[in-house]
Amino acid sequence: MSESTGNSEHDKFLGKYRKQSARAMWHDYDGGLYFVTICTKDRKCYFGNISDSRMCFTEIGEYAEQCIKQISTHNQYAEILSWVIMPNHIHLMIKISQFVETEHAPSNSQGINRLHQTEHAPSLQQNQCENEIVDEKMRAISSRKNNLSYAVGNFKSAVTKFANERRIPFVWQTRFHDHIVRDICEMNQIADYIENNVQKWEMDKFYV
Repeated sequence: MSESTGNSEHDKFLGKYRKQSARAMWHDYDGGLYFVTICTKDRKCYFGNISDSRMCFTEIGEYAEQCIKQISTHNQYAEILSWVIMPNHIHLMIKISQFVETEHAPSNSQGINRLHQTEHAPSLQQNQCENEIVDEKMRAISSRKNNLSYAVGNFKSAVTKFANERRIPFVWQTRFHDHIVRDICEMNQIADYIENNVQKWEMDKFYV
């Protein structure tokens, strides 16, 4: 995954760590193949439970499944190649196409991950300048209508809205994890992992 957490004194101010961007700064996210993991807050099993190697969906889990199937309809540049819904997280393999017109893309960007938020130290002018450059790049990436963050943000927002309207307890983890898939060998490995994820639930790092 591309998310990383800085633990050096360089990243620390007043005993607190700044939130680092989870996106790869050298990549613009408007083209390519990605392995995405989206978790619920505190890893709560909102989507259902696994029994006898089968996923049994809750109402919110069933709706999440419907939304995944419609991602390509609402985001024509995004194609879901493989996916699985687990009790407390979702894996997606998403292909993002470049230079695709999205005239009918939803205009509501609420829920898009804003992963660039940081706490700046007033006395660390050089670090502040560097962080502002990072923030500006991530703002530009997140606001585009033909990239990974926009597609995932729309999906998360739709599931949250559904839960709120029905007063179903549900909260996403703020960030999502992405891994840039680099070749067909890696793609096949990820596809196998997704396909067998339910059967190997007890060995999953998100198992609770």
